[in-house]
Amino acid sequence: MTRVINTVHCDTDAASSSLTDSALKGVRSVVAAPENEMKRWRRIFETNAKVVIDGERYLDPDNFVNAIAPKSDSTKIGRAQFAILFRVADSSKRGLVSWDDFTVFETLLKRPDADYWIAFQYFDVDSSGTITFDEFKNVFLANVGPSAIPFDFDCDWVKLYLGRKNGTHVLGYNEFTQLMKGLQGERLRQAFKYLDKDQDGFIRPEEFKQIILEIAGHKLSDAVIERLPTLCTLTPSGRISYSEVVAFQNVIREMDMVERILREATAKSKDGRIDQSDFLNHSAAISRYALFTPMEASIIFHFAGRGSREKRLALLDFAQLLDPQWRAPHEVLEANEVRPKASLLQGVLKSAYGFVQGGIAGAFGATIVYPIDMGKMQNQRSTVVGQMLYKNSVDCAQKIFRNEGLMGFYRGLGPQLIGVAPEKAIKLTVNDLVRGRAMDPETGRIKLGWELIAGGTAGGCQVIFTNPLEIVKIRLQIQGEAAKLEGAVRTGAANIVRQLGVVGLYKGASACLLRDIPFSAIYFTAYSHLKKDVFHEGYNGKQLSFLETLGAAGIAGMPAAYLTTPADVVKTRLQVEARQGQTHYKGLTDAFVKINKEEGFKALFKGGPARILRSSPQFGFTLLAYEYLQKLLPVSPSVWYMHLILNHFQQYPWQENKPEIKTALTTPKRDEMSRIRARNALKILLDVHGDFGRRAANFSHPLVKQAHPTTSPSKTA
Repeated sequence: MTRVINTVHCDTDAASSSLTDSALKGVRSVVAAPENEMKRWRRIFETNAKVVIDGERYLDPDNFVNAIAPKSDSTKIGRAQFAILFRVADSSKRGLVSWDDFTVFETLLKRPDADYWIAFQYFDVDSSGTITFDEFKNVFLANVGPSAIPFDFDCDWVKLYLGRKNGTHVLGYNEFTQLMKGLQGERLRQAFKYLDKDQDGFIRPEEFKQIILEIAGHKLSDAVIERLPTLCTLTPSGRISYSEVVAFQNVIREMDMVERILREATAKSKDGRIDQSDFLNHSAAISRYALFTPMEASIIFHFAGRGSREKRLALLDFAQLLDPQWRAPHEVLEANEVRPKASLLQGVLKSAYGFVQGGIAGAFGATIVYPIDMGKMQNQRSTVVGQMLYKNSVDCAQKIFRNEGLMGFYRGLGPQLIGVAPEKAIKLTVNDLVRGRAMDPETGRIKLGWELIAGGTAGGCQVIFTNPLEIVKIRLQIQGEAAKLEGAVRTGAANIVRQLGVVGLYKGASACLLRDIPFSAIYFTAYSHLKKDVFHEGYNGKQLSFLETLGAAGIAGMPAAYLTTPADVVKTRLQVEARQGQTHYKGLTDAFVKINKEEGFKALFKGGPARILRSSPQFGFTLLAYEYLQKLLPVSPSVWYMHLILNHFQQYPWQENKPEIKTALTTPKRDEMSRIRARNALKILLDVHGDFGRRAANFSHPLVKQAHPTTSPSKTA
């Protein structure tokens, strides 16, 4: 077994540095690995090990990269660069990694300091547990290339760590970690001094770009790299000072904190945009000491604003600075296959798709709360003068159950379910359409007035479908009690429609508009702000959980339902067919006046609590069902069939990808921690030079032969 015995370092305690203790600890660390972990390592190894020697499988450099490189990465590090780590795993220096080597390397990656530990082993060529001056210098020079800006190993900074002349003092592990942390700053200082031939404290823009490419090119997007020379425009001289170079390097080093400040500051901003002052103010508010200088803030806004530092910027403007893989939108379009524009048929399919999903979700929510709706409607009915039909909602429910049984709570459900599909589809579509037109495309923000207009417009449009269906539903709901008490003959929905006629189906439409317009305006606005401001949806990539979505939808429905109860009471009175002894209403105003006069102002809020109990869970469950339908049934049959016919699209033509900033701060951690630590170890080495490892020799073994697909791998003990 290779490299099971831990390396002994000069800065470890004597009590724990004995060879026996180190060997036992190393063996225990491998043997103690959980069985499922070992099985996972075995599966990864067997999948990628394509080299067979004497019946034993091995990983060559290319297959080793496939085994340890993260599958998804938001950085600019190429998969080929992970071959740098092959030298650490190949402890026997034979150009191949065995199963034992692989288990030791994976165990090493479990260390919390695996990134620095791997970097240390890369420089520790002779595996002595220490790094001499010659080792450090030779490894450094072997990986940077002859065209790199020279580094003075005889400088005072190196002497502080390695001593004078040929390394009279060697580096232990802890000392090495501190050296690597400060190496980039020393390289920057020496590079600037080397290029500043006149020693006047300035270098040319192309020289600044050369420095940054060598020490931090893997951390920047191509767009920022192309604009690096423009940093000279910050000063009238047209050249770049040392202070500006240091400031830029500090911004790169603290990029995670830069991103956090930008996300929080733009989230709190009313318009979703910030300027340089907002950035510095928020930075000061969240930290004990000042994190960024005015010059560093100027550099951030210079590159985000493409040279214009005065205007207020949205989070999307900073994408090219935060995301190393960022590309301009036109470049993405050119790289992808050009898709044809959506046709009329595809537009129809899109609408049908929304209708189906909205209908199913709406039917689910309506069915759950329909008994509450039944009780609410009966309680809001007109009373015979001098007679009270129901004392309260509980009394109403008891009488419905006594007169009609359990099925009485679901009388009239059919028309309600039929009306849910167009109602939900129109409401959601119109609201999204208006919000989309009024929304700032860069910040995703919309002004409060437009939010109310979007919701109100959606509520007004749905009345076209909901008013006829509600009047039929209400008359079906009251038939059960009338048949029980008065012996009336029950009629079906078709008879009610024929009796009312087209004009009669829209009786009470004014009250319905008066209810649905403010309801939707209040509901959609409250729902949006609850998700964003209370549950922080989208904050650092957060997605709402099951309970958070249900809570936001339910809470938003409470004020919307109760505040529109008077309009709902009037609508019910106008749509119910008045019987003998009951008050007749001529219209909207007449109904308001008579209800207030005969029953008092409180009567206008009859059924208010029941409306809250119905609307809150109904919209909550409707939106939950809608969210999960989009996950479980992403394609309607017609769209799926069209997809097969066209055989063109990787996604539907009507789908638009919203621009997002995907970084390590927001990207879900899909990779194992070991793979993340392997990537971080590579970052430490690339901080030495952007081309680190590319000049390393590729090992090959004379006895290597490729495994045949049918070859069964030999199992190691």
